[in-house]
Amino acid sequence: MGCDGGTIPKRHELVKGPRKAVKVDKTAELVARWNYCTLSQEKLCRPIVACELGRLYNKDAVIEFLLDKSADKTPMEAASHIKSIKNVTELNLADNPAWSGDKESKKGDTYDDIQSARFICPVVGLEMNGRHRFCFLRNCGCVFSERALKEIKTEVCHK
Repeated sequence: MGCDGGTIPKRHELVKGPRKAVKVDKTAELVARWNYCTLSQEKLCRPIVACELGRLYNKDAVIEFLLDKSADKTPMEAASHIKSIKNVTELNLADNPAWSGDKESKKGDTYDDIQSARFICPVVGLEMNGRHRFCFLRNCGCVFSERALKEIKTEVCHK
């Protein structure tokens, strides 16, 4: 009837092994990196700026971060390297004509395609959804895909 000594527990029943690491969804992480501000975690809205590490920020969030110098607030790790507004570059992004994200419904009852991106490369037409590498020129802020920069082979903006 149980607990009468007739059962001998095995090792795997007594010893617990190491816990499995939690796997992070790579596509969701890339979508979050390209659609949300690194500093405020809000949706990216124009004007959008980028630091030398390639992180995207809302410009107003960076300005608020730089102006708030209270002692009780610790500097955020995501923007600890930004000391002034000169450390970021305002980006000139090309809109994706196929993207219909904010145009359709404000209620949130529509399906959002996470593979479709708001911005594209103006030269090649690749979407900025995290699958392809993108670069920006620091002097003008124009954003291109790495593939387009290899094809053009110049450091001068095409505009």
